[in-house]
Amino acid sequence: MTMTTAEADKILSVNFAPWVLDLGLSVQALGEDRAVLRLPWSERLAREGGGLSGQALMAAADTATVIAVSAARGGFVPMTTVQQSTSFQRAVTGSDVLIEAVLTKLGRRMAFADITLADAASGALAARASTVYALMG
Repeated sequence: MTMTTAEADKILSVNFAPWVLDLGLSVQALGEDRAVLRLPWSERLAREGGGLSGQALMAAADTATVIAVSAARGGFVPMTTVQQSTSFQRAVTGSDVLIEAVLTKLGRRMAFADITLADAASGALAARASTVYALMG
């Protein structure tokens, strides 16, 4: 049975720190090996010059991975980031960001994902990330 976006949003609200919740992330779509989240545009998250901060984008990519793993496993399990690498390609100004985390391998103890972050208005790729997670439950 596929997890619903409402169930995934509940995972966000129950398992993440208040500062992550302040990003305003919402789950847009789920699949057996992926999750799409939306990071709404906010002046609070912008740097000088108006581009969304890299820290906010990296936190969004990290969070999307947790939701993708949870969807693949049928629910939340304790996990922790082992590695994250992010390459920024262009600034996002005045637009939401769509974050798609795709699991490339899901084992019993480790998960690997590739993440794209795109300007929701134009579809232009803003950043790519890869993550490795240790699954503890």
